Amino acid sequence: MATACRFAAPLGLATLPRGRVPAGVVVAVAQCGSKVSRGVAVRATSGGEGVTEDVPEIVKAAQDAWDKVEDKYAVATIGVAAIVALWTAAGALKAIEKLPLLPGVLEIVGIGYTGWFTYRNLVFQPDREALISKVKSTYEEITGSSS
Repeated sequence: MATACRFAAPLGLATLPRGRVPAGVVVAVAQCGSKVSRGVAVRATSGGEGVTEDVPEIVKAAQDAWDKVEDKYAVATIGVAAIVALWTAAGALKAIEKLPLLPGVLEIVGIGYTGWFTYRNLVFQPDREALISKVKSTYEEITGSSS
């Protein structure tokens, strides 16, 4: 009993039925020994026939926000630095998690610092306003803009 060697249809596309192939269709063919198998059919169109451009609203909003940015280099640099910092922090946390006793101690320290920061900067209105102004001034120093 001969086994058929067929291409797997990627992305869930069905194989062509046996018989005549419609015009404009390219068929992938594989040969295993003396048996020929037909693969996935792909139809190429020109001129954008049947192509609809449905861009989600979030993509449009992101494009609009990016177009409004004056210093794209600074924003891109901050974004890349944030990604590198998150990646580095995740690696450091994975290494620390492997140490005995240290994760529990650091968790207690983190809870304590969070409580202290909240009481010091977020509970009272003048402290909140001072924190917001400090964050804004730091952002302006980093980006070099004053908005």
